[in-house]
Amino acid sequence: MKNWTRRHTLIAGLALILLANAVALLGVYRNRSGEPESMLTLTQRELQQPYGWGMNRENSGMSLRINWRVPSAEKYWPGSYSGGNPVWLDQAKMAGLGFDASTANDMQDNFRRSSRQLSKEVLLVLELDGPAYQQALQRAQQYAAEQDVKLAALPDDKAMQNNAKNAHEESRREEQENSRLFAIDAGLNLPELRAQYPDRNRYAIVRAQVRPTFIGGQSKTAGYIDRISIGAINVPHEYHSAFDIRVRPAIERMQTSGRRTFEASVAFGHRLEPWLVGISAGEK
Repeated sequence: MKNWTRRHTLIAGLALILLANAVALLGVYRNRSGEPESMLTLTQRELQQPYGWGMNRENSGMSLRINWRVPSAEKYWPGSYSGGNPVWLDQAKMAGLGFDASTANDMQDNFRRSSRQLSKEVLLVLELDGPAYQQALQRAQQYAAEQDVKLAALPDDKAMQNNAKNAHEESRREEQENSRLFAIDAGLNLPELRAQYPDRNRYAIVRAQVRPTFIGGQSKTAGYIDRISIGAINVPHEYHSAFDIRVRPAIERMQTSGRRTFEASVAFGHRLEPWLVGISAGEK
């Protein structure tokens, strides 16, 4: 009786695994069937390169993390990566996403009300190399120019020299290295968002987790983007050669000069889940 029970338990377990795999494969098929919902061409600026490329050939798994940013409300702050409180995710937008964004006179009550609300999955618009990135670039360049003016007035001041040097380095990173992928809007209705952002090669719509937060200094409720629901992309084995250890020194040299090390075509399917369509590595 014991052998019979163990055997049937094993069979049930294997059947459950097969069922789970079948459901996962069906989801992948549904996501990738037909034309992609959007298609972005990303470089190492928008995809976090895996640690230790090609150093462990026994490890067959590889993934690239999507490197996206939140626009900053501060004039000279370049913005936060992979989450944050964008200025556009204000009280009205949070109410439109179905959150209780009302405020009371009691500040502690406002904090409690915000903290009690759970995060919610919404649709997030990611913009590639568009107005949000251009604004970040212009801010960095403007700040560097302002530091040059201050340094010209006090050319021997060590602090001014250091500020100008750092400002120009940040401007260089913004122009050559920082991600150009920004979260610029959110909603609940995919057709409405796509109608508003019709360019499928510049705007990808993904699922993301958003929660309310109360900003005490401004006495208002706003939103905070915790993460996008799928933040990494698996690299199929046929593309692993693009990250072979033999090209790694050349890649590192190009990183220091801000030149592209790879270019990847990333598709977002009907379930808004990304996958890698193609990738090329090396100097352009």
